[in-house]
Amino acid sequence: MATITQLVQTHRPNLSPYQDLYKHFHANPELSNQESETAAAIAAHLKDKISKDFDIRPNIGGHGLAALYANGPGPTVLLRADFDALPVEERTGLPYASQKRMQDADGIMKPVMHACGHDMHITALLAATNLLIAARESWSGTLLLAFQPAEERGTGAQAMVDDGLYDPKRHNVPLPDICLGAHVVPWRAGTLGTRKGLIATSADSMRVTLHGRGGHASMPDRLVDPVVMAASTVMKLQTIVAREVDPWDTAVVTVASVQAGDAENVVVDDARMAIDVRATNARTRAKVRASIERIVKAESLAGNAVKEPTFVDTRSFPLTINDEHVTGKLEETFRRHFGESKQGYTSACDKLCGSEDFSILGTAVGKPCSFFMYGGIDPELWDRCEAEGSLSEKIPVNHSGLFAPVIMPTLQTGCDAYAAAALTWLMKG
Repeated sequence: MATITQLVQTHRPNLSPYQDLYKHFHANPELSNQESETAAAIAAHLKDKISKDFDIRPNIGGHGLAALYANGPGPTVLLRADFDALPVEERTGLPYASQKRMQDADGIMKPVMHACGHDMHITALLAATNLLIAARESWSGTLLLAFQPAEERGTGAQAMVDDGLYDPKRHNVPLPDICLGAHVVPWRAGTLGTRKGLIATSADSMRVTLHGRGGHASMPDRLVDPVVMAASTVMKLQTIVAREVDPWDTAVVTVASVQAGDAENVVVDDARMAIDVRATNARTRAKVRASIERIVKAESLAGNAVKEPTFVDTRSFPLTINDEHVTGKLEETFRRHFGESKQGYTSACDKLCGSEDFSILGTAVGKPCSFFMYGGIDPELWDRCEAEGSLSEKIPVNHSGLFAPVIMPTLQTGCDAYAAAALTWLMKG
């Protein structure tokens, strides 16, 4: 009987067309909750290029889709890829760089880029699906592909579940036995990592408005200046991690945006702040949130605000915790296929400082999940920067306008990993 590695090597498709497909997705990104063309392209590729036997269920929780391939008795394995992009202007200079602009949820025209690598996720999963269908005589069970929208907003997975992803009266997707997801990250291309337990932080984002009284800049005594309030609030928020979080714990509080007026001689009524919080456990998550509210309200009071500050929650991501048993089985497969080494696979990879909503697809129905990561940085660039000690300065990270994974070997690593992971449970015998 063939091994997983033999199946992967035998049935891996020609990746040249998938490189072109990746370039198409990269050049044609769509913002969260607006991914209609991306979803249509995925569905068309599954049906027209891989197998007409796919049962595709579209428009789940927006533009999400589930694609089912029943191949006899056995477990149902969910493989997930997200496909939304970000309001970021691309600066890679690539010939297939995005020139796209779209209106965001507030109706503002923004540049759009796949600055988080979701285009690679789509392409790698489609290539892996091609591989798995070609190898279908060697496995038994149901392959469930979940192509998820709106991951960047933290709402896509929950929207799919709330829209009846698993509800027999709605989309009637069978419950998975195992849920697997992956992300491309700024590591050396060709590397792959898993980790048992906590793999990604929680995230909570909010918009805060401080309410002052505007007027002519020459009459400060007649005003309540929201800019001064915002400035003192930003500085005070920096003390939460430094002075309130246990040094052995981890949290991040970021004020990513401050907006208040645009004229030199006009003080506006309100100042708006966008705040993002990351934590590694529920207790610290709640503590930091309470501290933010306490500080914002106190600084508003100290600044003589005309009314209490306004808080609007905009995003929320759960802690992503990898199931010990599922991840242990992945370790065995990845160790055999990729080899455990500095330039191959590691079972003790760094945690993802970012956040993910993937696990909701499993935890919502009590099913185990595991999330792995693979590198996308050109090996020559990585090795050169590592030798000179400049990885932090010269290697673009996710959400940067310079972040674009080198297509190969990143695509092959992602393809192999998705396929090998699924075969860990689906393979006959």
